Amino acid sequence: MKLTLWTYEGPPHVGAMRVATAMEGLHYVLHAPQGDTYADLLFTMIERKPKRPPVTYTTFQARDLGGDTAELFKNAAREAYERFKPAALLVGASCTAELIQDDPGGLARALGLPIPVVAVELPAYQKKENWGAAETFYQLVRAFAVRREPSAKARCNILGPTALGFRHRDDVAEVVALLKRLGVAVNVIAPLGAEPADLARLGDAAFNIVLYPETGLQAASWLSRQFGQPMVKTVPIGVGATRDFVAEVAALAGVEPLPVESRLPWYSRSVDSTYLTGKRVFIFGDATHAIAAARIASEELGFTVVGLGSYTREFAREVRAAASRYDLEALITDDYLEVEARISELQPELVLGTQMERHIAKRLGIPCAVISAPVHVQDFPARYSPQMGFEGANVIFDTWVHPLMMGLEEHLLGMFRDDVEFHDDAGASHLGGAAPPDVLSPAWDGAAEAELKKIPFFVRGKARRNTERFAADRGLTGITLETLYDAKAHYGR
Repeated sequence: MKLTLWTYEGPPHVGAMRVATAMEGLHYVLHAPQGDTYADLLFTMIERKPKRPPVTYTTFQARDLGGDTAELFKNAAREAYERFKPAALLVGASCTAELIQDDPGGLARALGLPIPVVAVELPAYQKKENWGAAETFYQLVRAFAVRREPSAKARCNILGPTALGFRHRDDVAEVVALLKRLGVAVNVIAPLGAEPADLARLGDAAFNIVLYPETGLQAASWLSRQFGQPMVKTVPIGVGATRDFVAEVAALAGVEPLPVESRLPWYSRSVDSTYLTGKRVFIFGDATHAIAAARIASEELGFTVVGLGSYTREFAREVRAAASRYDLEALITDDYLEVEARISELQPELVLGTQMERHIAKRLGIPCAVISAPVHVQDFPARYSPQMGFEGANVIFDTWVHPLMMGLEEHLLGMFRDDVEFHDDAGASHLGGAAPPDVLSPAWDGAAEAELKKIPFFVRGKARRNTERFAADRGLTGITLETLYDAKAHYGR
């Protein structure tokens, strides 16, 4: 295995943990050595959850390897049931415990617990976190979902949101509100906030909405095959995609679509947008957010996409297809050094990526906005900040445009700093008229001159002229620090 400082995805048991932590009434018993319990920090420190994840570790040590580690697992599973009284038990092994081959599923079922036990086998040395989340959710759906006749045509399930997901909480709230306005009822949201009993009700819906294909598509595909439930695959990130999403949902539910409600189309038609037209942007993240970002950048903001890539190898085909629309070759890698090398080579004017690309862009002096996990604590804001729906389009507009506008302001300040009218020692602007050449300006002493230089350069000229006018009106031949303050008080009235 290649060692690295940063990683885009953890091992697959972290993905299983994201599903278990998102749900209620589900407990995850993880066969793992003492050092594999670090994942708690992801939820309590990064996502800032008020309680630790519903996970029990066996935490065997090196000395236990010579004994019966299977008995350690059975004791941990039995104690987890007695202590937490979950509605269902999820069992599996971490990447290290996988080598022991203790069969957590068989061991847990042998206990005869009075609750369902779902085992997940996650090949830690071939797959990663998003795959682990998708496989875990799929196995849970298979275990609990029951085929039923849909209770109403305009009723759907929302699949895919998990714990530790980028803006999942707010995305779900935005999409639920959007569906309510369409007149579409939400049957079950899963895994986020769902109980095992809710998974049994998935068949009550007429169709499924896959918000995050990385985690929800596998389960939705199974429901489509087994229950005949169609799925909405369009992810509503951006105005265009939200419009397509609304049309797709409306067609399945038999309702009327909604009009577009975002400030982004207004901005795209405004004069201000011409300052950003053609800006070169590099995009990297999970497949869903990277593909959506490329569409927004190209079609809605008028940027030029110069690079597009993803670390999600399971969706490499979709990312490559998206890149081909911009005449690009997609960068599919989980090595951040390759991503950094590509950014350095392309020299974009904006980077849209993960927290890794944020660090890379900061080091290269390029504006950056985060669009995808992996993220840090600052990307779990206390405020409402979705990425999906019409309000999500507004959030994206603010998040992407502001770094460029601030960069533009800094660029203009630097460009005009030595301009004949705007530099520090410039006289009056042509708009205000020049002082008569025969009037001698009062002399400034050192302390007053030093204080004047503390004033921002773009208003310093006006402050100098006002102070000199104040001194001239009073017959003063010199300007002291006291004169400067008196003039400031005079013109501030």
